Amino acid sequence: MKAFDVVVAKDANEALALLAAHGARAKLLAGGTDLLVDLKSAAQVPDVVVDISRATDLAGIELTEHGLRIGALATHTAVMRSPLIQEYFPALVDASHTVGAVQTRNLGTLAGNLITCVPSMDGGPPLLALEAIVTLALSAGRREVPLGEFFVGPRKTVLKPDEMLLDIVIPRKNLGKPTAFLKFGLRKGQALALVNVAASAWIDPKRQVFVEPRIALGAVAPTVIRARQAEAWLEGRPATPESMAEAGRIAAGEAKPISDFRASAGYRRDLIQVLTARALAQAAAQAASKRKETSR
Repeated sequence: MKAFDVVVAKDANEALALLAAHGARAKLLAGGTDLLVDLKSAAQVPDVVVDISRATDLAGIELTEHGLRIGALATHTAVMRSPLIQEYFPALVDASHTVGAVQTRNLGTLAGNLITCVPSMDGGPPLLALEAIVTLALSAGRREVPLGEFFVGPRKTVLKPDEMLLDIVIPRKNLGKPTAFLKFGLRKGQALALVNVAASAWIDPKRQVFVEPRIALGAVAPTVIRARQAEAWLEGRPATPESMAEAGRIAAGEAKPISDFRASAGYRRDLIQVLTARALAQAAAQAASKRKETSR
């Protein structure tokens, strides 16, 4: 591995200035759980590593007028411990808890999980099911990108060489939306997902039907995907086991899983069908529990 320079950026503006100066020859370092592995094996080591781990304006988890903001430096452990996320989005706590070992969760960031963009990422499905938006910045300005448009392919996003991710925002309209995350791997801990699924939905209290259902699937296509056909079919349907099972069947048909040494494509389709139905059932159960609490 060739030598490279390390520069510590005190805030986002300084990091963006360094990216503008060095472009593709620079890499950002936050938690480093992915980048440091890449630096040991990558043929093209950057000339400059920009350390943003001390940029306090990129940290924090807070409610804003736009929704719940998760800063780019928020670690998986910070997500798990956040009272706001525990209250509004416990499914994201569940997803962060499945990421690696405790050391990885203490260092690795949720934003880094998205940027690395492996199809089996755990943070992607619940955020996609909640229609999260990422804020991207150049030295010349900012843009907001729906998370589903952020992913391009395996390990590829729309991020430009001189651009950085500032934060992740879950829209205010989805605050408290019942959501569930499920993951199936070959062992209980520190396992890549064979399939992971997140489902969110409101349940109409009078008609007991699904409203704005969202289903996100991981490890079953080149990127994390929405099962849009299943969502469209489920809209307005009764929140029954039969409806959830059919939504799972439709979602399995939308996926494009591969066969590899860990599982066959057919087995993954079976998992999608089962996990989708279970995630929807858990989301519906959360909605029922909230109704009981508010009626007391």
